[in-house]
Amino acid sequence: MSDEKSTKMRAFGGNSYEDYYDHAMADFPWTARVLMNIVVAACWAFTKLVWPWKIEEAELLTKDARGRVIIQNHESMVEPVIMVVTLWRAGIHTRIVYKSEFDKIGIATWLFSRVGGFPVARGTADMKLVRRARAMLQRGECVLIYPEGTRVKDDAEAEVHGGYALMAQMAKAPVQPVAVIGARDLHLRSRVWLKAGRPVEWSEIDAPKRREQVAKMEEVGMARVFELRGELRQAHPGLE
Repeated sequence: MSDEKSTKMRAFGGNSYEDYYDHAMADFPWTARVLMNIVVAACWAFTKLVWPWKIEEAELLTKDARGRVIIQNHESMVEPVIMVVTLWRAGIHTRIVYKSEFDKIGIATWLFSRVGGFPVARGTADMKLVRRARAMLQRGECVLIYPEGTRVKDDAEAEVHGGYALMAQMAKAPVQPVAVIGARDLHLRSRVWLKAGRPVEWSEIDAPKRREQVAKMEEVGMARVFELRGELRQAHPGLE
């Protein structure tokens, strides 16, 4: 661990964004943890009231204490909020990967860093992000990532970014699929449904070489997400 990472974070100022990205969330200053509790309480109450939501098989998320890469289809900005709120309330520290474009908005970077987010430069081989995610996973934090990279408003094929599988492989962490429906065209009292799946373990991936294992996990992981989405649509017809 570098000197910077081993230095205790300060409650009032003096911490860089890199400090927040590279320290464990458990080591965040008490001010950031208080902020997180306030944000979680407010977001939970607001989203439950305005867009009533439910996570089916939620115990697969909340009863697993391991560091995991959690992947999900992406319909709106609501489902990341739901995921982070749910996991934080269960005592699970979750780091969400966000597009580095948000860093052009200073307040966004300030807030995201303090609630566990860290940026990815899209379209690049961002190995710094992969190594950062490996450290998070190895210390038991979850990493939430949206491989489609952007919100998908219909069932058109979206380019799937497979970096999540490399993160998981380097940390020897499982990949957990989650699906969402009902979040595409939100209006007051829209119902939003999510469903968690069983984590995919590396022992299930039948491929002889590391590169082939990553490619197979990329394929299997998103296939499981879309299977869960199909199950949700069958159970809740009329929602997309």
